[in-house]
Amino acid sequence: MSQGRGKIARMKRLSSKKIAAPTVLSWSHCGRPHRVTISPVQFEQWIGERWLAYAPVPSCASFASAAGAIDPARWDEFLNLLPAAQRDFVERFGLGRLAALAVISQCPSLFEDLAPTPALTPFLAAHVDLRGADRPCWDEITAVHERAGVFGILEWLGLPASRQTLAIFARVADPELPKRLLESIRTALWEPENLWRLQRCETLTERDLAGSGHALAA
Repeated sequence: MSQGRGKIARMKRLSSKKIAAPTVLSWSHCGRPHRVTISPVQFEQWIGERWLAYAPVPSCASFASAAGAIDPARWDEFLNLLPAAQRDFVERFGLGRLAALAVISQCPSLFEDLAPTPALTPFLAAHVDLRGADRPCWDEITAVHERAGVFGILEWLGLPASRQTLAIFARVADPELPKRLLESIRTALWEPENLWRLQRCETLTERDLAGSGHALAA
């Protein structure tokens, strides 16, 4: 009987550990395990014999590996543990969910400004390439936002720092703008005729924005 009670006790301990284990999204990139945890949101990689926090987040290539490795059910479980506003925000993205999660976890003070203009998020996620930097600049982004607000962020990203720019981003139906189009969109928004045309559209698609860049290139 004592052996039976001991077995049941061990099973209960294992069960409670499993329930108490933190919810994570995990994937592999270049043969190395990666994951993101909840409460707090933290990106980690397996090095040696333990998980170590990324400094500051995984690369876009790692996120691309994760896009095909994390199934929708796992995403649902993870997102349900986020605050409702953040969950709704991240759910607006598809393959770019981890990048969106990285932006709002690295720069939480930006969330209030990004919520009505989520299409600005891919620009922040790709800021290293857009600015020609050698490393991510999340601390600098936070400092710019604290000093000059969302208009300072627009200027820092090389976008027109105007209400018209924000109005255009607020009208984008699908905020997951492809990285390959960001540079041409940024260039196109500096043309007054494009600003005027895009502001007149009630809803903007990726094709509308891409068309501005192609027209400018022509």
